[in-house]
Amino acid sequence: MELINKSALELHDLLDKKEITSREIVEAYIKRIEALEPKLNSFVTLTLEQALEDADKADEMIKNKTSTTFTGIPIAIKDNMCTYHVKTTCSSKMLQDFKPPYDATVIAKIKKAGMPILGKTNMDEFAMGSSTETSFFGPSKNPWDLERVPGGSSGGSAAAVAAKQAPLALGSDTGGSIRQPAALTGVVGLKPTYGLVSRYGLIAFASSLDQIGPFTRDVADSAALLNMLAGYDPKDTTSLPNKRSDYLQALGKEIRGLRVGLPREFFGEGLDKEVEKAVLKAIDALATEGAQIVEIDLPYSKKALAAYYLIATAEASSNLARLDGVRYGHRSENQKDSVTMFKHSRAEGFGPEVKRRIMLGTYALSAGFYDAYYLKALKVRTLIKNDFDAAFKKVDVIVTPTTPSVAFKFGEKVLDPLAMYLSDVYTTTANLAGIPAMSMPAGLTKEKLPIGVQIIAPALAEEIMLNTAYTLEKAIGTIGLPTLEV
Repeated sequence: MELINKSALELHDLLDKKEITSREIVEAYIKRIEALEPKLNSFVTLTLEQALEDADKADEMIKNKTSTTFTGIPIAIKDNMCTYHVKTTCSSKMLQDFKPPYDATVIAKIKKAGMPILGKTNMDEFAMGSSTETSFFGPSKNPWDLERVPGGSSGGSAAAVAAKQAPLALGSDTGGSIRQPAALTGVVGLKPTYGLVSRYGLIAFASSLDQIGPFTRDVADSAALLNMLAGYDPKDTTSLPNKRSDYLQALGKEIRGLRVGLPREFFGEGLDKEVEKAVLKAIDALATEGAQIVEIDLPYSKKALAAYYLIATAEASSNLARLDGVRYGHRSENQKDSVTMFKHSRAEGFGPEVKRRIMLGTYALSAGFYDAYYLKALKVRTLIKNDFDAAFKKVDVIVTPTTPSVAFKFGEKVLDPLAMYLSDVYTTTANLAGIPAMSMPAGLTKEKLPIGVQIIAPALAEEIMLNTAYTLEKAIGTIGLPTLEV
């Protein structure tokens, strides 16, 4: 029995029947990680010894019947979520030795559930990028083609799940950083409604946009993991005190009569023909299952990318101001006075993309430009949300491409920031509106590269979104995972 080929819920069933142990699962994944990590660079920090200890504790929990759905199932964590006394670097020189004195809320939940943590995954520096090429520790590779990017900023988490280095992983999504890499690596990635999952302990990029979510191999695993992650947290002032839902129970319901929105603005110039064909085929599959396809307009979505890169950079400028080399983070050895120390610490600690975004955000917030840029972007954000509110009076979900193209080659866009930013052209709208969205595989190109289809739902309508995705997954089948020589 090849344990790394099983989904997380399949592993749960085997653990429940006492046919396997958590230690056996973790050992199988450790073997896989050790074989593939030199090729993929999915992880920044590995915690394999601790994972084995936690697996033994999980086996005791199962034996004593105090286990939950994911007890004993290993997971990988994006390296911008605080883990007590384990390096949390944000893939930056600035935090390369930072060991948090506390756990993020999602990490506390994972530990309470008895899930062994395999390690912290690679990412674009401070979650700023769409290819994992801005990581201080070097890029992660796409398991489908090692010459191509896995997407970003959660590229390491996506690559780890796609390469069967972990059955589950966590990422964060500010403008598409879960969905875009999920699409490029052929896995399922979900961004929940803003406030559904606690951000406490997530090192902030843009606080009004960031949201933690899961990477999984299939929709059922995604629903089950969201069950565990979702919930009110008094430590997070933006956390929603909503009634808990069982997302797994929402799967498998009839979708006959479901109104599926097809936004005209997402199927125009710049969309790769193979991607468009696969997404339209997925929409046809939903129609065959009884869904009603409705063409809609989201007119202000054309302004989303510009609004996003003003709001996100402005918030990044504010959030990253705390990294000054005084309390924690990289401190320059050139310390003749405090101003020089601040300047040199930040110049040495941050990479080019982070500096670019800090400068963009600082400029947008500066006197004389605040009204012209930042305030105008906030107004556009409201118009985008209004577009979605109006659309969801006509439809139940919206289906679009996740990305305009499939995974691109290393170096292809890294020197052209605008071309890189366009990778997020279909994903930023959901973050600006605060609504849930997910990406799932829709097929492969002729070159055997994954294509992602995005499903967007109204705020707190994750059940409808996941059930639509589950129905589509059953209708079109899965693309499988890439074959990598060990």
